[in-house]
Amino acid sequence: MKLKVKIILVTVCSIFIMSCGEKNSKSKKEEMQTLKTVTAKDILGNPNYLAISYGGYRKKSRDSQPTLKELKDDMKILSAMGIKILRTYNVQLPHASNILKAITELKQEDSSFEMYVMLGAWIDCLNAWTDQPINHDIESPNNAAEIERAVALANQYPDIIKVLAVGNEAMVKWATSYYVQPNVILKWVNHLQDLKKSGKLPKNLWITSSDDFASWGGGEHQYHVEDLEKLVKAVDYISMHTYPYHNSHYNPEFWGVPESEENLSDIEKIDAAMKRAINFSKHQYDSVANYMKSLGVKKPIHIGETGWATVSKGFYGANGSRATDEYKQGLYHKLMREWTNSARISCFYFEAFNEQWKDAHHPNGSENHFGLFTIDGKAKYPIWDLVDKGIFKGLTRNGNPITKTYNGDKNALLQEVLVPPTLNEIMAHR
Repeated sequence: MKLKVKIILVTVCSIFIMSCGEKNSKSKKEEMQTLKTVTAKDILGNPNYLAISYGGYRKKSRDSQPTLKELKDDMKILSAMGIKILRTYNVQLPHASNILKAITELKQEDSSFEMYVMLGAWIDCLNAWTDQPINHDIESPNNAAEIERAVALANQYPDIIKVLAVGNEAMVKWATSYYVQPNVILKWVNHLQDLKKSGKLPKNLWITSSDDFASWGGGEHQYHVEDLEKLVKAVDYISMHTYPYHNSHYNPEFWGVPESEENLSDIEKIDAAMKRAINFSKHQYDSVANYMKSLGVKKPIHIGETGWATVSKGFYGANGSRATDEYKQGLYHKLMREWTNSARISCFYFEAFNEQWKDAHHPNGSENHFGLFTIDGKAKYPIWDLVDKGIFKGLTRNGNPITKTYNGDKNALLQEVLVPPTLNEIMAHR
């Protein structure tokens, strides 16, 4: 009798263990399937999936590509911040494909690791970046191969790549070194949409182009052409750029301290200026939305780029608009995230880390200093609070632990912060 009881107990326990094992296995399987079926529609505009523009370059030339370990270190840092979507810019260089390898390895090492990519394909006009006559009406013969590489990667990494972006600021007229006409972007967007329809690209992959707000119809009437109308209808969503930082020089009426605020404290003047900066971005966003509505189109608009530099010896520094420092960057980042998260707008904040190749001949050029981190891994003022929370514990960049700029001394930081000029000062220098 006792033997029978033991046998029954063993059998029951075995069935229970097997059942639990099946449940755990099923749970893991379902979790994996859930991760694989996440689409752009699920993550864009979702505040639980923060986005950022990312370049991992450490040196003064992109000839020095980041190693796989360096990319993985960066991915861990960004993941700790709650970043789950990265934006890349081209597939001519190994950088983007290596990022995809790094993410794949991190997912293999930890099944809970989650990171997606908005993959950029760079688009140029004929003779861009050469000493030959530039022709903005004809595209570069290199564009076809760039698109082909992007398609290959999208098919190789469908679990990671959720968006393909055709061109970066490729239609805006001030990009005089390389811009193309909207018909070129339209041609490649239509090509990619056709590949989706024929099953040669994942059907849930979203196609867009990432460009200045003006290029999306939010600016001058010169952009309001038939091919842009067709492009707005062809993309899955609009990815627009907005940079009040740059407009602090070119649009002094928006940036200068008005007479009604001259009696405020310096910090109050700065705080008020940064609130106007966010309102400026909101106005640009609305201008694109209004243009889209005028065409009878309804689709999402997300911010493909926006940011604030922390160093400038040029137009935006002490001898210019006085817009540049970490305190203002901190305010802009905070206000931008609050607005876009509450409005369910994805914001690919520019950018994660400083990159010195962007203006290699001018170390203090603003383009080198848009990162939330310095190249050696110091967290700038916007994210000092994350250092305090300990989320970077055990993480490193270039072998350095993540610490604060200015050694975390806010008073030392504020000594370098300049108040924007008054409107009267601006008018006097015109």
